[in-house]
Amino acid sequence: MKKKTGWIILAVVVLLVIWVFSGYNGMVDKQEQATTELANVQAQYQRRADMMPQLAKIVKAYAKHEKETFEEVTKARASASQIKLDASNLSEAKLKEYMAAQGELSAAFSKLMVVAERYPELKASENFKALQVQEEGTENRISEARRKYNDAVQAYNQTVRKMPNALIAGIFHFNVMPKFEAAAGAEKAPDMDI
Repeated sequence: MKKKTGWIILAVVVLLVIWVFSGYNGMVDKQEQATTELANVQAQYQRRADMMPQLAKIVKAYAKHEKETFEEVTKARASASQIKLDASNLSEAKLKEYMAAQGELSAAFSKLMVVAERYPELKASENFKALQVQEEGTENRISEARRKYNDAVQAYNQTVRKMPNALIAGIFHFNVMPKFEAAAGAEKAPDMDI
């Protein structure tokens, strides 16, 4: 009888160890997927920031008296480029700070595009048209990267919050990750009066 009880205890311990390893590895996989998607989001935002100087330069050549708009673009780009997200230490506050800087860059870019609308010869420029197409593609890539990140975070957060995985998550410090949300005031049309 003692021998049978020993085997049962050993089997239960082995099953518990397998369950912990499986749960831990599953959380690591989902966390890595989410952090990879976050890096992809940042790469798309960086792509947009890298396009800004070239686009501003083309518009500036046609619209020399729009100095304030160009300064806004330069300032917003510098601000957005300074904030980096660290997936291993990502907080909701840091994500909101990042999104605010990206929102300022988007607003400055929108004003730049309004300026461009005032110059028909600029809109006819092949360089401008090509950059405009690239920018539209980049905005779509940003949107898609954010969606994929939020999907990966949702899968990860569900895994670490559901029982019995929540026990493993608590032991190994797997914390819930924040999602990208719409910017405050995004439901209102931006003010383009420049």
